[in-house]
Order: sequence, then structure tokens, then C-alpha cells
Amino acid sequence: MIDGYILSIDCGTQSIRALMFDRLGSLIGKEKVEFEPYFSIHPGWAEQNPEIYWQGACTACMGLKEKLKEKWENIIGVVVTTQRDTGINVDRDGNVLRPAITWLDQRMAKCCEPLPIYDNIAFTTVGMQRAVEITRRKSKANWIKENQPEIWNNTYKYLLLSGYFNYKLTGKFIDSTGSQIGHLPFNYKKQSWPKSNSSYRWKVFGIEREKLSELVNPGTIIGEISKETSKITGIKEGVKVIASGSDKGCETLGVGCLDLEASSISFGTTATIQTTSSHYFEPIQFMPAYPSVIPGYFNPEVEIFRGYWMISWFKKEFAEKEMNEAKNKHVPPEELLNERLGEIPPGSHGLMLQPYWGPGLKMPDAKGSIIGFGDIHTRVHIYRAIIEGINYGLIDGMEKIESKSKTRISKIMVSGGGSQSDSICQITADMFNRPVYRGQTYEASGLGAAVNGFVGIGVYNSYREAVLNMVHYSKVFEPDLDSAKVYKSLYERVYKRVYPRLSGLYKEIQSITGYPEI
Repeated sequence: MIDGYILSIDCGTQSIRALMFDRLGSLIGKEKVEFEPYFSIHPGWAEQNPEIYWQGACTACMGLKEKLKEKWENIIGVVVTTQRDTGINVDRDGNVLRPAITWLDQRMAKCCEPLPIYDNIAFTTVGMQRAVEITRRKSKANWIKENQPEIWNNTYKYLLLSGYFNYKLTGKFIDSTGSQIGHLPFNYKKQSWPKSNSSYRWKVFGIEREKLSELVNPGTIIGEISKETSKITGIKEGVKVIASGSDKGCETLGVGCLDLEASSISFGTTATIQTTSSHYFEPIQFMPAYPSVIPGYFNPEVEIFRGYWMISWFKKEFAEKEMNEAKNKHVPPEELLNERLGEIPPGSHGLMLQPYWGPGLKMPDAKGSIIGFGDIHTRVHIYRAIIEGINYGLIDGMEKIESKSKTRISKIMVSGGGSQSDSICQITADMFNRPVYRGQTYEASGLGAAVNGFVGIGVYNSYREAVLNMVHYSKVFEPDLDSAKVYKSLYERVYKRVYPRLSGLYKEIQSITGYPEI
């Protein structure tokens, strides 16, 4: 058996990590470099200099090499997993032409030229004409073409962040099908670029075929660490670089979700619930099932945009006391807040949050709401209501997945920042009324990428074999039946009725204020 370690480079919204795993899934070492998630020169814009990402990766790798000098020499493969939907324009020599437009960016293109009439008729017939127009206007490629045509004309490749890292590591414009999640003309069902030039995807997203990367399946060896890259990362020249997948897809693999009877919940900046399927289906009609990190498989997903971002919002606006106390105690403020969750009963004494801080394509008028306030409520109630509200949204997503797959989800695996809290995991078990499994490492996306690396390098013959050997659980949270009954009643009798009752008012608010721009 091949012996050695896989190095996972995991680039998120606010930090990048260099993570070394062995073939049994143990995290041997970690180095983290933090950065500001974006800069904004106009309201709603969210851009980042791609060099920040790359320099962070080099710094993290060099730092980990210093920590693990002897083991570092035994790296046998490198994999990359990144945030989704962050686009980078480069010229023929790989030089960046403008700051990356990140997934948090809210700008809209004008798209004055209408789509062909036959496409518009087809979208109108199925009730998706408005959603398609919003998608088209959200395409950052369309915005660049309208506002910075010289940049677009000089663009040789329009890369996702994953493709940019692959280029920096190997000098090749190659990316994984498992990373193609964003405003791109990707055919999710066939997991490829559209073969027909007449496909509506080219017109909606506005990207020419020649500007896109070559695609390979996850687990494919795409190149080797070059001499120049070796000098600035510390990774040995000639080490294989293996195609992996997006951060959410790698998390799903990294928590061991391999079939429709399990689901992966990511308590991240965007909270998601995914499962793994051998066949394509859409939990929400016309919202695609994303490519899995397992070649030929799919990750049907429902997301809560700005999910656990709401925790950051809450800390900034309401938790100054805990922020100061945490600073003095040298602990994360979430640790102090989570200690107080047990003070509030299930249902937060009637306080309920609807987590539509960022409306989706199927509900473009939706806004967030908190209802049920009374004189008993404190900011800790609001904190618990945020966690419960995100979970209500994810339960709704689970039901959609179960309905389309015709399979009951029997267990839930969790990852992301919130999964570190016993209180949040227990609340989740109670609300879903299913056991919740927490993995042995918080770095689930890095672990999932490493699984891909070990399969790609030939240490394991299949993903199932790799998961059985590499994914382990540190704790299982069983639901409390009394709490589960309370949550079931609140979900069925209240939460599911909130949006239908308020949707008309949301439309009125948007028409009067013009916000959000749609």
C-alpha cells in the first residue's frame, strides 16, 4: 500500500487552511491564515484580490512545513477545495485582470438585450421566466461584459477559485466537475459544459466556451507541483495534484454521507442540507442538484443563504457583552453564547425566526422576519431563535429532498462552525427528531478533499472503502422526544404558515422601497 499524507488546501470565505491527513483520516497538522472576506467600493459589492488567497495558501503551507518538517516530506498528493461561485478573470499568462467577484456580491447586470423568443416562451410556460432573468442579471460575467468590456475582451479564462488554485499549482487551466457550482453555463445533469451551441445556458450566463476550463472528474491527477510553485509553497516538486470538489461537496463526503438515507448539514456562512444520490433530481424544481465529489453522483441541496452569517450579525449588533468577555477570557464569543442556550426552552418562549436574510430564486420577494415577541424575551432568546430558525429552514429542505427521492433520511451528519457546539447539535437532533453525528474533525471539507486524494492516488479502490477507513464520529446526539414534539408542532402549525401569510407584505415592501433590487 502507498504510504504518505495528503495535503488539503481549503480556501473559505474568511480563511485558508493547509491540512495534512493520513490514510486513516487523522488530521496530522493544520495551519490557518485569516483574511478579510472582501472589500467593497460600492454598496452590495464584495470583491477580493485573488493574490490574497494565493499568498495565504503559500503562507499556510510554509507554516505547516515548519511544524511538521519530517512528515512534510511524505506528502504524496495535493487537493484543493474552495468556496463556491467566486469568479476570476485571467489573461493567457495567468495574470489576474481584476479583483475576484465573490459569492457574497449582490451587484446586478442590466441585460437589456432580451433572450431569444423561443427561450422566453419556454421559461414562461414553466413559470421560471422571472427566476431566469434574475439569474441572468446575477451573472458576474454579464456585469463585466457590460461595465468593463476591455477586461472581458482580454480574458483568456474565466476561472472559479478552484481553477485558479489548480493553475497556480500546476500551470494548467483544468478544474474538477465537482467544483462547477456558480453562475456558469454548466449542465448539472450531464456534469459537463453544454455540447450544443444553441443551449440557453450560454445565453443566460454570457460566457464563451473558449474562456472556460477543461473539466475532469474528481480523483483525476491533473498535474504536478512545479519547480517555481515548490519554492513558494514548500511542497516538493513533482507531487501529484488531484482534482477534488467544492467545499460543501467535500464536507458531505467528509462526514460520510454516501446515500439518500443520510444527509449532511453544513452550519456555514451559507447553511445547507445535502444528500448523495446516484441519480439526478431537483429538491426545488429548476434548482439543480450539484455535482458530487464522487464521480457521476449528485448532491441535491437546499441552502439557507447567509445562514450562520446571522450569528456574526447577531454578535455585532447584540452581543457586545459576550464579545468583550470572550476577549478577556481568550475564547470565541460563540462559546459563551452557546453556554446560555440551555437557559431558553425549545421554541424560545414563542419567538420564531424565518431565515430569509437573503431571498432565493424561487422566493425573490422573501425577507427575514422574527415574530412572537413578548416582554419575557431577551437577546439570548433571539440567539436561540436564530439557530432554531435556520434549522426550520433546513427541515423544510429535508422534506423537499425526501419527497423527491422517495427515501426517508434516517440520520444527519453535521459540520461547520455550529457543529462544534454540543448545544447546537442537540437542538438539531431534537428539531429533526433524528440522531445527529458529529465527525472526528471540524475540518470536514478538508477531510473530504483528502478522501478524494487518497482514492485518486490509488491508496483506496473506491470512495466507500476510503470513507469506511477515514471517516469516524466523535459523538452522536439522540433526540429528546418531548422537545421533538414541541418543535414538530411549531414547525407544522406555525413556521410553514409564516411565508404564505407574509409574502404579500414582502412584495409591498419591495415595491415601496425598491429593496432588494430584483
